[in-house]
Amino acid sequence: MMMSRLLAAILAALFLTAPAAATDAELAKIARAAGTPDIPGLKMVWLAPWGDVRSAHSWRNIIVHQTEGPAGSARGGAAEQSRNPTRRGVTVWVETDGTVYWAVAENLVPTHGDGANRNDNKYIDNRPTYRQVVRDNSIGVEFAGNYPDVTTGPTEAQVAAWKILVKVLRARYDIPLDHVYAHNWIDYKDARYCEGCWLATLARIWGE
Repeated sequence: MMMSRLLAAILAALFLTAPAAATDAELAKIARAAGTPDIPGLKMVWLAPWGDVRSAHSWRNIIVHQTEGPAGSARGGAAEQSRNPTRRGVTVWVETDGTVYWAVAENLVPTHGDGANRNDNKYIDNRPTYRQVVRDNSIGVEFAGNYPDVTTGPTEAQVAAWKILVKVLRARYDIPLDHVYAHNWIDYKDARYCEGCWLATLARIWGE
């Protein structure tokens, strides 16, 4: 099952052109809106609406996380996050079926990341990240579904959602492409797998 799921996600990454559910210009315009906008290509569940983007927290980075939860756990995690915004967790949760939950008002800072303690340059050059890419300046995105096998990759639906979501986040907060990070790139994490690495790599491959 793991191989078939990973193969499906790889194929999605290679061939997904998102038949322009929306053009980049249209997505950029939507990304600056307030409220609970419809975002073409995404199934969004708004637990916290967007406000005026000028009042949002100053997000300068995106950190991609993966949770050791089963399919269906993003909904529960997002609901708990919504009730207690600053608990350990993230602003945005992505379910295995591609549903995106916006859980926390964008002016609040959830507790995520471990202080950007990685400085071994194993995955990227850590000179600009060490102790610098932290929760206070980084919006977190959590992908559910890698339980019980933490090496299980994202689903095809998650990859498709991410391709749109990362564009929206970058456009809304003016985040440069090279400020999209996997959790494992900036923190010492579970040695069994590289948390968020493939998803962050895809974002950079997709580019502008």
